[in-house]
Amino acid sequence: MTRSTEDNMNAVASETNQMDTDYGKNFKILLPNHQIKELQTILRDKNTNRSDFKFYADRLIRLVIEESLNQLPYSDCSVVTPTGGIYEGLKYQSGNCGVSIVRSGEAMEQGLRDCCRSIRIGKILVESDAETHEAKVVYARFPDDVARRQVLLMYPIMSTGNTVVQAVNVLKEHGVPEKCIILSNLFCTPIAAQMVIQHFPDMKILTSELNPVAPNHFGQKYFGTD
Repeated sequence: MTRSTEDNMNAVASETNQMDTDYGKNFKILLPNHQIKELQTILRDKNTNRSDFKFYADRLIRLVIEESLNQLPYSDCSVVTPTGGIYEGLKYQSGNCGVSIVRSGEAMEQGLRDCCRSIRIGKILVESDAETHEAKVVYARFPDDVARRQVLLMYPIMSTGNTVVQAVNVLKEHGVPEKCIILSNLFCTPIAAQMVIQHFPDMKILTSELNPVAPNHFGQKYFGTD
């Protein structure tokens, strides 16, 4: 790595840490590195074909999901190894589930299933009124015991934050505590971050990038409807 490149990465890391501070301790950005930046670049490139787009989107999704799972509460546990030894390890404190905001959030479901076999996944559909442009929830389906679970809310692109606010309100109406929700996101604008944090300061948010311009073509490109 050249000196200038290393300095640039250190500057990005410093900026990321400052962002975490500005937006509160519950707002987290993946620690920047060359791999993540390359994935973000490919997904923003208008010349990326759909096959490549989906492949690299899935890679970035996996990184975000893995770090989201790291935000869940764990407790100590002991297991017996095949050789009869005792290993002091960790396990999830309580049940978990995923909730995707239809439709782009569904792109993140497989990444969660790849990490958590047979995890239950609910769905929320939020649509904007054609005249008022107000976001409204038109469909929601969750596990019956969602109020007792840690929820990974999946939504890849946050431009304004309005859709996420409506989705979280529905989860809270179903008894899910704000502190038990982790928003897994790929691209977030500062406006959206401020909006969501203002409404839900106790909810954790994890994203790969904070940028004034979000790649709003993500869902269409991923599902081939562009």
